[in-house]
Amino acid sequence: MPSSTSFSVPLARISSAAAWRGADKIVYATTLESVSTARSRLERQFDPQAVRQLKAASARDLAVAGPALASAAFAASLVDELHLFLVPVLVGGGKRALPEHVHLQLEHEEQRSFSSGVVYLRYRSAQRAP
Repeated sequence: MPSSTSFSVPLARISSAAAWRGADKIVYATTLESVSTARSRLERQFDPQAVRQLKAASARDLAVAGPALASAAFAASLVDELHLFLVPVLVGGGKRALPEHVHLQLEHEEQRSFSSGVVYLRYRSAQRAP
């Protein structure tokens, strides 16, 4: 029996995890008492103007995760790019991936299909966010 175990982890997953750990994060939540992830701070309310200023001052791209926060960012015209992963599983419910009552003209930039059936789509906003 071998004395050690070897795990094969895709390079993309390692790179993604390293990027996540190295990134400054803002967690928008009204029910959390605190955040325990390194380089994270807690904000109680999404402030589009503060995010607009952060975006203007940042040398790097900003990322948004979660449907509620993404909806607020779309509504505030803060989104420059949209990255969607379509997964071939129907769960019959859940939160919307895209916001209601927001019209944004998109330009197709990239797509990839994976052997798992997952499809990646990337779009740019036709009207660049301020």
